[in-house]
Amino acid sequence: MNVYLDNNATTMTAPEVVAAMQSHWAELYGNPSSVHHFGGQIRKDVARAREQVARLLCASADEIVFTSGGSEANNQAIRGTLDAMAGRKRHIITTRVEHPAVRGVFHHLEKQGYRLSEVPVNRNGELDLAYLEQSITPDTAIVSVMWANNETGVIFPIEQIANMAKARGAVFHTDAVQAAGKLPIDMRKIPVDLLTISAHKLHGPKGIGALYIRKGTKLTPLIIGGHQEGGKRAGTENVTGIVGMGRAAELVIEHLGEETERVSKLRDKLEKGLLEKCKGVVVNGKHRLPNTLNISFEFIEGESILIMLDDLGISASSGSACTSGSLEPSHVLRAMGIPFTLAHGSIRFSLSRYNSDKEIDYVVENMPAIVDRLREISPFVGLNGSASSFGAPPACNT
Repeated sequence: MNVYLDNNATTMTAPEVVAAMQSHWAELYGNPSSVHHFGGQIRKDVARAREQVARLLCASADEIVFTSGGSEANNQAIRGTLDAMAGRKRHIITTRVEHPAVRGVFHHLEKQGYRLSEVPVNRNGELDLAYLEQSITPDTAIVSVMWANNETGVIFPIEQIANMAKARGAVFHTDAVQAAGKLPIDMRKIPVDLLTISAHKLHGPKGIGALYIRKGTKLTPLIIGGHQEGGKRAGTENVTGIVGMGRAAELVIEHLGEETERVSKLRDKLEKGLLEKCKGVVVNGKHRLPNTLNISFEFIEGESILIMLDDLGISASSGSACTSGSLEPSHVLRAMGIPFTLAHGSIRFSLSRYNSDKEIDYVVENMPAIVDRLREISPFVGLNGSASSFGAPPACNT
C-alpha cells in the first residue's frame, strides 16, 4: 500500500486541475500579451484564473499578482516593501518559526544593515504577542508572520497581529501558503497588506504562486523588464500553471467546509491511534491546521522512522521540505523548547482530501513495531535496557 502523508510539502495535482491545464500544454499555446485573437483567448483564460484565485481570498482580481511560487512571492512582498521605502525605516520583524522562504530573507536583510526582531513562541508554538507589540516602533518597516506553521500546523491570530501592526504604521505581510486551502481567508475582514499563497499546496501545479497586494500598498517589483501582471512582475506568464492554480482555487471554494471536517477526523484518528499504541509520544503544538500532526517519539531518530515508514510505502516528513536532509533538529521545535530527545524523533504527518480511513489504519498498525525496533538500537539506551542518561525509554504497546 502507498500512503502519502506529506501534503504540507506538496499535494497531488487534482485530476480536475490536470484536465483544465491539458489544452494549454497542447493547442492553446499563444502568448497572452499578443494582440491577435489567438493571444486574446489565452488572455481571457489568465483573467478567469485571476478571478478564481481572488475569490479564494475574497479579494479583487486586480490585487492578485502571479509569481513562480511562494518563495518568490515572499521575496517580492518583503524586499519590494523595503525598496519602496528607500531606507526610510530600518527595523523589520518576523518570528523564530517562519518558513525558510521568509526567515532566510530576513536574515539576509539583517546582514545588509536592517535591525531584526524575531518573535519567540512558547512550548505550544504560540507567539508571544506582548513581545511582538513591544517590538513595533515608528522605525518598523514591515512585520511578517505566517498564517499557519508548516511543521506543527499551529495557527497564528493573524487578524489581531495585522491590527497591531497597522495601528503602529507598519506594513503587514503573511505567508499563508499552508493556510490557503485549509482555512477560510477573507481579505475584506482582515487588514493584511500582503499575502502569499502557492498552488502546489492546494492540489494545484508546482511552479506557480500568487501575491495578494492590497490596493494602495506601495511595492517595488522584484522582476523588472516587462508590462506583465500590471507592471508588478515582468516576464511571459506561466499560463498553464496559472490556469491550473485557478481551477485548484475553485475546487477549494467548492469543497473547503466538507473536506476540512473529513480530513480533521482522519488526523484526529491518526493522533489518537499513535498515542494509544505508543508511549513516550508527544504531540507538538496546539490550535493546529486540521490536516497536520507533528508528533515526537522519544529516544529515537526521526530520519530512521521515515526510512522504515518509506519501506512500507508510507510517506511523511521530519519538518520543512526545504530543510530535509539536515540532521539538525527543526528550528521550529528548538524555538518551542522541545527537548533534544524529542525534537530529534519528530515526524510530521500532513493529510489531504485524498487520504482514507484505510490508510490511517495502516499507519497506526505499523508504527508500534517501527518504534520498538528503533528504541532497541537507540544510542540513548544502555545494554540493560535503561536509558544511558535520560531515564528509561518507554516501550510501545503492540
